[in-house]
Amino acid sequence: MKKIAACALVALVLAGCSSPEKQAVQAQQFLHNESSLADAQRSAAVDCSPANCDAAWALTKRYIEQNSGTSVTRADAVAIDTDVPYSSGEVAFSATRDAKGNGATLTLFAQCRDMYGPDGAKGSDYDECAEKILKAQNGYVPFLRTHASTQ
Repeated sequence: MKKIAACALVALVLAGCSSPEKQAVQAQQFLHNESSLADAQRSAAVDCSPANCDAAWALTKRYIEQNSGTSVTRADAVAIDTDVPYSSGEVAFSATRDAKGNGATLTLFAQCRDMYGPDGAKGSDYDECAEKILKAQNGYVPFLRTHASTQ
């Protein structure tokens, strides 16, 4: 019994020593992920010309359907939205089609339930959500380019 208590005490001491370093690493990782998410959001937009906008918009809907765990609840000429996920850690998607000159800008948005806590702090499902969002947003424009060239 004394060995168990001694081991537990050593573990608590070691955990206390590493806590500030671990928190610093976690904070740095959070900032890195936030930067990556902002970059992914900026790259999840593409301009289309009148000749290919309708096809690119249809492909956007298909991409959302393939990457979402929930069904599309709205799909019209200016927006595509998925249902809000019931469980945490699931991604909700939306896309917009904003008229611009002779064409439009198509933008994919992604958000995740329980990704953020109070005051924008890291939520319980942050890491899982960030990974899913990065994959979806970084894959959007390449998906359009690949599939638009095969149509």
